[in-house]
Formats: sequence, C-alpha cells, structure tokens
Amino acid sequence: MANDRRPDEMVRITTPELAEAFIEEQLTALREQIGDKKVLLALSGGVDSSVVAALLIKAVGQQLVCVHVNHGLLRKGEPEQVIEVFRNQMKANLIYVDASDRFLDKLAGVTDPETKRKIIGGEFIEVFAEEARKLDGIEFLAQGTIWPDILESEAGIKAHHNAGGLPEDMKFELVEPVKILFKDEVRVVGKALGLPDNMVYRQPFPGPGLGVRCPGAITRDRLEAVRESDAILREEFAKNGLEGKVWQYFTVVPDFKSTGVKDGKRTFDWPCIIRAINTTDVMEVTVEHLSDELIDHLVDRIIKEVPGINRVLFDYTPKPPATVEYE
Repeated sequence: MANDRRPDEMVRITTPELAEAFIEEQLTALREQIGDKKVLLALSGGVDSSVVAALLIKAVGQQLVCVHVNHGLLRKGEPEQVIEVFRNQMKANLIYVDASDRFLDKLAGVTDPETKRKIIGGEFIEVFAEEARKLDGIEFLAQGTIWPDILESEAGIKAHHNAGGLPEDMKFELVEPVKILFKDEVRVVGKALGLPDNMVYRQPFPGPGLGVRCPGAITRDRLEAVRESDAILREEFAKNGLEGKVWQYFTVVPDFKSTGVKDGKRTFDWPCIIRAINTTDVMEVTVEHLSDELIDHLVDRIIKEVPGINRVLFDYTPKPPATVEYE
C-alpha cells in the first residue's frame, strides 16, 4: 500500500477482517519506520489520536510517549477516561498535564472568537513543546492526520498538520498511520484495536473544545454550566438510544442573562441552548427533532441540576444559514 496516498483501488474498511488486515500492515510499517527510537504523540482523547495511540502501543509499546494536555475546555469525564484507558488499561507511557488554570487565565476577558482560538492553539503548542523538551531521544512525532485532512489541506481549506507550528528547535519525523483512512474507517479500526465504544464513536469535538460553546469572554462558572449541561444532554441521548444515531449534539451557554423565578425568588441567570444536528458532509446540516417528552425532561434536569441556568432553548436552525458551532 502506498504510504502517502490513498490507493484508488483501496477497499473501504467496513469489517473487522479488513480492519485487522490494515492493523497488521501498519504494525509492520511502524516498526520499520521507528526502529528502536522514541515517538511522541499529543493524545487528545479524540477518535483519531486515540486510534494512533492504540496502534503505536501495539507496535512499539513503551517507545511511545503520549502527552495529554487538559486545557480546561474538555467535556466532563474526558481527561479521566484518557488516563483510565491508556495508562491503566493499555499501560501506555502517558504524561498528563493539567494546564487548565494556565489556559483559563490567558483567556480571561477575551471576547473575540478568533483571538480565543489563537490563544488556545498557541498555548497548546507551548505546553506540548515544554513537555517534549523534558524528554530525551524523541525522533518521531505521531499525528492523527486522516485522509480528509490531506484533501482539505491540498484544496487550501485547512492546514492539516495538527502540531504544525512547533518551535524551530523541534525537528521530528512524522508518523501518520491513519492518514489514508476516512473517519468511518478510523472508527472500525479503533473498535478492532479494543478501544471503548464511547471513545470510538465519540462525536466530533472542536480543537478549542468548550471554548467555542461559551461565547464571549470565558468565565469559570459559565464554562462549568456548559460542561454540566453537556454531560446531562449526552447522558439522556445515550439513555434514549440517540447516541451514535445523531451526528452531533451539545449545549451552549451564551454571555447574557434574563430574569426568572426559582423557589419563589427572582433570578437573573443564563440561558442554555441545545443543538442536535445531522450531516453527511458538514457543508449542509439538518436539525434532529427531539420528542416533546425528551425536551421536557432535558429542560427539567438542566434547570434543576445546573447552577446559573434559568432557561433552556432549542436551536432549530439548519446550516446554512447557521454554522455548527456558535463561534
């Protein structure tokens, strides 16, 4: 199989057998490329980086060093899951960095969405580079680049190298074992590698994390309201058989307040917006219409369980005109 291009005649990986064949091929290629050297991976807990980590653990074991940076904008339970799956179950060489205070301090008072994104991206590279400099003998950098990333970068839509922008003194050879796969194939491979379903079928999650779901200047209390309401939404979708069926669903807590009443007293709190959408290509997006019962239940739980929320709204807007995320 050609290393850099997806062969035209390549069969789409849809079965465990095809996934196993791909895994065996990659294990040989990875051992050949890496030899006895060390390889570094920024492990976010997303599908692509998790599958790359699982492949490398199988191929070179402790020669892989995973760095998981918690920037404080992850969903509830995600850092814990990364530690449980990779350090405890797969015995990976995992460095966990809780940099949430550092990120949130830098983001304090910043309202412009593009500036927020740049701060999060830039700070992530800083933290990752600091950790990398503490390590000896790293010659390779692994990345979860997939085939659509390459196609989009060639079309000028985006720069696909996730850790592009590393400081000049860090010259690594790239290891990109899933770069000729589509997202659905990466999931089949992840399943064959034994990763848990909620990691393999994890819905898309933006690089800046919950930062783009906390519009305006991020405050810790509002960020917590996003995290808690999102956790309730995910729990209820799983209970109602919608997990894996709906492409993406999340909550947004915007930076304005309205009056309400709780326990006979007036409140002045935030609204929580629910978004649930389906798409095949992300260019056009349709809204998933939830049952009245489920919406009522979500409203009840979010209002009762999430401090600072006094209204729950449902976003019925497709794309176009609305984008997926709010920022």
